[in-house]
Amino acid sequence: MDNLSATDLKAILHSKRTNMYYLEYCRVMQKDGRVLYLTETAKENQYFNIPIANTTVLLLGNGTSITQAAMRMLAQAGVLVGFCGGGSTPLYMGCEVEWFTPQSEYRPTEYLQGWLSFWFDDAKRLAVGKAFQQARIQYLQKIWSKDKDLKSEGFEWSEPGLQAAFDVFDTRTHAATQSSELLLTEAQLTKALYKFAANNTQLTGFKRQHQTDKNSPQALTQKANDFLNHGNYLAYGLAASCLWVLGIPHGFAVMHGKTRRGALVFDVADLIKDALVLPWAFICASENAKEQEFRQQVLQAFTDHKALDFMFDTVKAIALQAKTPQEIAAIEGGSL
Repeated sequence: MDNLSATDLKAILHSKRTNMYYLEYCRVMQKDGRVLYLTETAKENQYFNIPIANTTVLLLGNGTSITQAAMRMLAQAGVLVGFCGGGSTPLYMGCEVEWFTPQSEYRPTEYLQGWLSFWFDDAKRLAVGKAFQQARIQYLQKIWSKDKDLKSEGFEWSEPGLQAAFDVFDTRTHAATQSSELLLTEAQLTKALYKFAANNTQLTGFKRQHQTDKNSPQALTQKANDFLNHGNYLAYGLAASCLWVLGIPHGFAVMHGKTRRGALVFDVADLIKDALVLPWAFICASENAKEQEFRQQVLQAFTDHKALDFMFDTVKAIALQAKTPQEIAAIEGGSL
């Protein structure tokens, strides 16, 4: 490990990495050339290795600390680090998406340049917003049409009630003339999906709440809200990692507003949230699963359905839409 270089640590592409970690009540440190976390108990201390070369995001929750040496190694491996509250929400600071991002002057510039080639044109940016929405629905259709576990729980693309909502979404998306209309159409579809999921899992009386009441008599519906928050923040971690690797700042959003510094993270995370986070949040809540069980389930779904790959493919395709196939191949071969 002493001879391991930063280049070696980046050998696994971020789009192919399989690990996201949420840690609490532990100390993260560097020991013998590895990044470990230490849990302390009355009887013994235990060390656990973090395979940083195969990790995209590290979320540090309640009762955590991290050493400078560990941060240095995480930065060398290109791991994003975020401090958050219990259960991975909220992500500090404030209500914005903020990450400790590794510093590198060798990240590609082509994707940012491609992104900026359309971003300052309102009509082109609107077209990209529509492309994001179409990609989101296509991904949902793909997952809900083939995932046997979701289909066994009643989450099927072919449901007649859902098809009506998708038809309305498609019509209004194509007809939208500004991003605010896209956001309204998106919100209406998500509301319809919440209603479908609540009915499908018998979570009657569900109402989406970002700040949940722990003392509510409707414990399972509150748990569904908690799981939605939790899963969404995990999706934000993947989105932030994708954008950092491609060198696109979070402020160049196409839908969520040009005044929100982390808005592009929300745009990219939305590509997978409805397809994966939403159904599993309701399923796990209806089964009264523990938070750790939900986290394991949704992370496994991210891996099984290559959520991070899908984010990379979508963002790269949009950023390089004006490039020739030869230019795209040269960029991907030389930079990533």
